Amino acid sequence: MRLGDGDVAGVHTFRKAAHMVWEESKLLWGIGTPIAVSTLSLYAVGSITTIFVGHLGNLPLAAASIGISVFSTFALGFMMGMGSALETLCGQAFGAGQVAMLGVYLQRSWIVLGVAALLMVPLYVFAEPVLLALGQDPNVAREAACFALYILPGALSLAVNFPSGKFLQAQSKVLVQAWIGVAGLGFHITLTYLLVTVLGWGSPGAAVAYDISLWAIALCQAAYIIGWCKDGWRGWSMAALQDMWSFVRLSLESAVMLCLDIWYMSMIPVLTGHLQDAQLAVDSLGICMSVEGWALMIFVGLNSAISVRVSNELGAGRPMAAMHAVIVVIAESLLIGLLCMLLVLIFRDKFSIIFTSDLELRYAVSKIAGLLGVTMVLNSLQPVISGVAIGGGWQGLVAYINLGCYYAFGLPLGYLLGYHFNYGVGGVWGGMLCGVALQTLMLLFVVWRTDWNVEARLASSRVRKWGGTDVTSPLLEENWLEN
Repeated sequence: MRLGDGDVAGVHTFRKAAHMVWEESKLLWGIGTPIAVSTLSLYAVGSITTIFVGHLGNLPLAAASIGISVFSTFALGFMMGMGSALETLCGQAFGAGQVAMLGVYLQRSWIVLGVAALLMVPLYVFAEPVLLALGQDPNVAREAACFALYILPGALSLAVNFPSGKFLQAQSKVLVQAWIGVAGLGFHITLTYLLVTVLGWGSPGAAVAYDISLWAIALCQAAYIIGWCKDGWRGWSMAALQDMWSFVRLSLESAVMLCLDIWYMSMIPVLTGHLQDAQLAVDSLGICMSVEGWALMIFVGLNSAISVRVSNELGAGRPMAAMHAVIVVIAESLLIGLLCMLLVLIFRDKFSIIFTSDLELRYAVSKIAGLLGVTMVLNSLQPVISGVAIGGGWQGLVAYINLGCYYAFGLPLGYLLGYHFNYGVGGVWGGMLCGVALQTLMLLFVVWRTDWNVEARLASSRVRKWGGTDVTSPLLEENWLEN
């Protein structure tokens, strides 16, 4: 491959820069908006569940908040991380024109994530002793453990959901993903209302609706791929069982990178378990994390969009186009993050009424709304830079950065401020935000120092290594089940 064939020209004037930003923005938002809608819909399934349970009382709200923000986030981080290997490989293979390999990668990912999902089961089964060991209030721990067990089936659906989504995203087939997500959300709202409000099943009913809705979304995506994606899906193939260990290694690197990231902020409700009035602290944080999660889904959409753009362009040998995409997405994400912070500060006394009518809890939320705004700014940059890392295949490097910034610096600092210096919830959260800020600065430095020509060569090498140059081999064409 000769680098630069068909690549975009450098930008040296304001007019060219404006044109580049406009064209790249159309590409990014054309991919990112449907992904954001899909991701928001998936996240909203959890938020809607929390809202319905929240009106049953403060203890059920605390249980649902921990069940969804801690255990579901654990599962989401682990499974999304394992699935991100598919994001790198499918994106670069599609950019290189090796579309036939996408279905093989998808099948490998389903197998690997299916096994990984089973490994998560003990965490849900033994949720109560885990929460007690982490210092959670016994009453909250008992209720949260019951709720976590109820939502275990929903967590298992992610083994199908995430690989299917990455398969579609790599080819920019994102509109159908958005429609499935929106339809699934509408179904979930209706089902939750029926089970919780009409039939009076309470928290168990909300959890059952959560499980059914997540599986419906996952199976609809898989059915669309098998039935309508004939270019990338050539049927079940024995080739999916080849190079399994190498695929597992890349999946684990991806999982470590994203898990260290996603789990980090979900530790805040757990760390507040020993604070005075722990239930109020957990409830207020749960509301803030839910609101922050809604905004974060926009940036997760951009995360996937920039991952697709970078992986496609590097796979096609267009390093300058990849660099332009990175510059545009970072600038636009920062602007959106600042807008989200402004909205939170304006409505700091009002947005919590969606989740609770308790005046004391609403006041507690308003007191920490400033930290929520800062979180939104930092989380506007961090996910999109991680998307660049996934598109380029830098998961191992980012995992080390996350480990140092989050767990060696931010987590101890948060504990120190919250407990030793008695700053409470604000101290725990503020200290951990310092870790996010440090990680964001380090990732920005890595992006700034990147040689995109070298990354394009590495992408070409990766496609060849994973079988992209031999897509017509007899092994690939040997299908277990033709569609």
